[in-house]
Amino acid sequence: MCGITGYIDSNSQFSENEHQAVITGMMDRITHRGPDDSGIWMDESKQVVLGFRRLAIIDLTPTGHQPMLSHDGRYVIIFNGEIYNFLDIRQELSGLGFSFRGTSDTEVMLAAITAWGIKDALKKFNGMFAFALWDRREKALTLARDRLGIKPLYYGWHHRLFLFGSELKCLTANPVFHGEINRDALCLYLRHNYIPAPYTVYKGIHKLEPGAFLTIFPTSDGQPLVTEPYWVFNDVVENGVLSRFRGDEKEAVDQLEKLLMDSVKQRMVADVPLGAFLSGGIDSSTIVALMQAQTSIPVKTFTIGFQEKGYNEAGFAREVAAYLKTDHTELYVTPSEARAVIPDLPGIYDEPFSDVSQIPTCLISRLARKDVTVCLSGDGGDELFFGYERYFWMDKWAHLSSVNKTLNRLGSLVFRACGSEDNAWVWNGPGRFIPQGKARRLRERMNKLSILLENPRPEWVYKDFVSHWKNPESVIRGGQEPTSILMNKCLWPQINSINEMMIYLDTKTYLTDDVLVKVDRASMSASLETRAPLLDDHRLIEFAWTLPMDYKYRDNKGKWILRQVLYRHVPRMLIERPKMGFAVPIDSWLRGPLKDWAGDLLDDDLLKKQGFFNPQPIREKWAEHLSGQNDWQYYLWDILMFQSWLETNHIS
Repeated sequence: MCGITGYIDSNSQFSENEHQAVITGMMDRITHRGPDDSGIWMDESKQVVLGFRRLAIIDLTPTGHQPMLSHDGRYVIIFNGEIYNFLDIRQELSGLGFSFRGTSDTEVMLAAITAWGIKDALKKFNGMFAFALWDRREKALTLARDRLGIKPLYYGWHHRLFLFGSELKCLTANPVFHGEINRDALCLYLRHNYIPAPYTVYKGIHKLEPGAFLTIFPTSDGQPLVTEPYWVFNDVVENGVLSRFRGDEKEAVDQLEKLLMDSVKQRMVADVPLGAFLSGGIDSSTIVALMQAQTSIPVKTFTIGFQEKGYNEAGFAREVAAYLKTDHTELYVTPSEARAVIPDLPGIYDEPFSDVSQIPTCLISRLARKDVTVCLSGDGGDELFFGYERYFWMDKWAHLSSVNKTLNRLGSLVFRACGSEDNAWVWNGPGRFIPQGKARRLRERMNKLSILLENPRPEWVYKDFVSHWKNPESVIRGGQEPTSILMNKCLWPQINSINEMMIYLDTKTYLTDDVLVKVDRASMSASLETRAPLLDDHRLIEFAWTLPMDYKYRDNKGKWILRQVLYRHVPRMLIERPKMGFAVPIDSWLRGPLKDWAGDLLDDDLLKKQGFFNPQPIREKWAEHLSGQNDWQYYLWDILMFQSWLETNHIS
């Protein structure tokens, strides 16, 4: 795992000495991604400058040093990630007459590109990666990213320089960079709590989309940047639906277990200490169980615990760890320790990002890094195997939508009225006997039922479920929400299942731009490499899409087939319990210890002066949240993380 950055200076804005200082400054901003080694390369014309920071995982010797030149001298590469099948590719290349100096996957990548070309080589790589490749013969720079976007890559022309890097902070460290905030992207941020690819918070700067590569020439300034896919998720979905798995249930479970075993085994290869995150849930327990099944040494496992009831899974993880006999580390975090992470978040995430589970993810990454350099995680299980609660609500909608539409509208009005905290007849009458926390959750469920009943189209229901601010254009001054995949059905694959469409949309959006961003930035801020066996292996993803929904969703429970694999290794009684998630009590913190901090950032005069937000809807939600009438924690956290980012980056 590493950090990469660089630029094309086709107009000779910098001298040779200045190049050294500029690229060093860009590299220094991502030292956390690669504290073990660094390297710089410039072409003869001094137009192309590449910088690299290394976190040594495989081949710790100097033969793994980057930037690395191909044997024939044509290509130079800087590479962030891991290619797990590099030994197989190396063997194939050896049969073609290639020889190798060291044992790194980077050297194998260069040989593969030399042998087969960039696109065909990309199709062979199984892993997580983002790389920049300079072709010295064709004078072309290629950027590429893995199939699901596990590793990040930002790029864009800026004041006649083409800039790129693993994190936005690389680009902003270049002295020519003067970023202008993209208000349209902020509309997307308020809806999703993240800014989806290809957008970023800055105008003219983009995220390279997953499964694609981009080729740039020094003379490309001002020309449209066009990406080319080498793996198309829509094709995977459509092919899977058309070519369903034809075996019986046992054969399906056997096949999934075999694929998972192999994926986990490949991701246990490292020349440094290795462990795993363990929450005690289905996904992480499956990964740890399959790790422990393939080694006689106790796997190092890590869990974060909280004192607040309803937010603590540490006890469940402890039971699973004890059964599997792992070397388990458990840390109970006090509220003050958790809140102490908040000032670090703008620097870790580089652009507004407001998934509240970013806090425990940072904490568990710091905990694990004390003992290991690599950690496996269970990320991706919910998207592959139908695990989120909103999926079950959507399934209810499918049944409700067949009911008489007049009755649906009537039911929607009733649930909306009852779900309103202003309904004195309900909440000052019978509702006064319900504890405040339970009453709030009951209102949330009533409001969800109202949404289900009033929406005639499934995509509207889904959009409502995944949206924070429902009308972000009313909050962002001068912003217009771009058309995204969320509502553009022309971009969707040709499938008829509502349930499978939700899995597809979550994989394309929430998984890539929220979950994977959260984990990458949190772990790399601690110089910890994370590996996701459920996602890194495209064979597993392609197999999962051949499975009928009945293999994923059965008896009102998701992940049926993944549970069957897990039950072969861990007793059912240790796993069967309601899903909790990975969060912290931001709602109560905003009414308590974070109240003054939040109040300062949400101040009307400050918001007016900055000019990004319309203060009125924010003021209303802040007042309702403080009073306990409503739980607006997610809406408010969106605003607070933007405000905190703005303050940290000194942008006015």
